[in-house]
Amino acid sequence: MNTPASAEARPRIAITLGDPAGVGPELIAKLLSRPDNTAAADIILISDEAELRSAGDDAGTPIEYVTEPTPGKPLLYDNSAARPVADFERRTATEAGGQWAMSNLRHALKLARKGEVDAIVFAPLNKSSLHLAGMREQDELRWFEIILGEEDFTSELNVLPNLWTARVTSHVSLAEVDAGITRESTAAAGRLLDKVLRESGIDSPRIGVCALNPHAGESGKFGRHEIDIIAPAVGDLVADGIDAKGPFPSDTIFLRARAGEFDGILTMYHDQGQIAMKLMGFDGGVTVAGGLSVPICTPAHGTAFDVVGKGIANTGSIQNAFDLAVKIGARRKAAAAR
Repeated sequence: MNTPASAEARPRIAITLGDPAGVGPELIAKLLSRPDNTAAADIILISDEAELRSAGDDAGTPIEYVTEPTPGKPLLYDNSAARPVADFERRTATEAGGQWAMSNLRHALKLARKGEVDAIVFAPLNKSSLHLAGMREQDELRWFEIILGEEDFTSELNVLPNLWTARVTSHVSLAEVDAGITRESTAAAGRLLDKVLRESGIDSPRIGVCALNPHAGESGKFGRHEIDIIAPAVGDLVADGIDAKGPFPSDTIFLRARAGEFDGILTMYHDQGQIAMKLMGFDGGVTVAGGLSVPICTPAHGTAFDVVGKGIANTGSIQNAFDLAVKIGARRKAAAAR
């Protein structure tokens, strides 16, 4: 549970409500109904009054907000001028919903570039809506890179309370995975995982590295990625002072992680880690856009059209996303003030 923080330590968090057709608005309303959450950060809501009213109706609890900065109260950054339609269609992907979600996120990223927020939390998006609205990138992380002007290695990370994963390749077809796994990209993903684990408060992260092939390649019988690429990359990480071990077969590494052997696991492709993480904690998972100049956190689940408006959306993941954004945002703010 969050505890109230002093004005000096409290980070500034921008929040967007995600795709208006999904459960995001309801989740944010429930999140902000808890006084310990609004006490933990200076919150900037990027939305409009109509969406906040609708979100409160879905959640059964109104969102309390202000339009002028007031300690302990979420501040509304009114983006109503960008609303594409008066009423959004619910429970389905639409161009209008994607436009609204992207516009609100664009404002959050603008605040981050200006140094006016320390972290961003966004409720679930729908990739079909985003593509209908004109997003041409693989996913929102690549779009964030462009808006923020990033040039360093980035990766989507997934988080459970006691375990993080990062990926060498992400939203690409399985046929493209091989080309994306190089010694350099594997080491870069490992360095990023170590960095973000440290930012989250783990001083000496322990990282396990997945093999790509069955049985870790069986000494080259099932492929040489482990011998020629992954093991040398692990050696590069160790040379950098990172506690990295592997490559280990992916069908057993998560058992070792669950037993507490690792703080983070570096996977080679999307589902290699995602299937295990969602089995281990679907209702509490968080996705972090790693490697960006601002921490960006979101629930690891989607828009859940099937439960929209029923008041039953689970808040475990959005709460964990908010808590993580507060923690990392506060540490970055403190580091910048030194």
